[in-house]
Amino acid sequence: MQVTFTKLTGRYEIAVDRSAGAALAPRNGPGHDDAVPHDVAHLLVEIEEGLRGGVYGRLAAADGDDGLFWPVDPKARRASLKNRRTPTSQESADMARSERLASLSVALWEVARGRRAPDPAWPGSIEASGLAGDLLDRLFARYDDFAARWTALATGASITLAWPFPEGTGKRRRT
Repeated sequence: MQVTFTKLTGRYEIAVDRSAGAALAPRNGPGHDDAVPHDVAHLLVEIEEGLRGGVYGRLAAADGDDGLFWPVDPKARRASLKNRRTPTSQESADMARSERLASLSVALWEVARGRRAPDPAWPGSIEASGLAGDLLDRLFARYDDFAARWTALATGASITLAWPFPEGTGKRRRT
């Protein structure tokens, strides 16, 4: 699965190209950021943590509508809505972990890189976050790389990142 982020004025768009399941319509991304948009953080966190029940693992599983992206074809959209299933407890836990890590790790990275002033209330410090140093080191390196590429990108241009796990299994699991 390939995930393309297109830089637009004051916002960004996400397009997902996957080999399994219906073709998905691109959508506008929430949480615009000049360096690391929110959905980029989700993708990088889910890759580094191996979260298969988060945003991108659900898309790669291609076993129904995840409610975040919709099939392009109206007939496929109706079918996916009909086949939508309730997430498992593991998927819900993966999604919650992805959301927490995406929000917290970007904020900590911004403080560490001087992009944001420290906030004693939240996110506080790296030490207070309880996140493993190795995970943060990997995420910070990915954020550094992405931010350099994203800030140099012209409006209307894109960056494509690959989802490294198998597609179309219909199984969303954490490995």
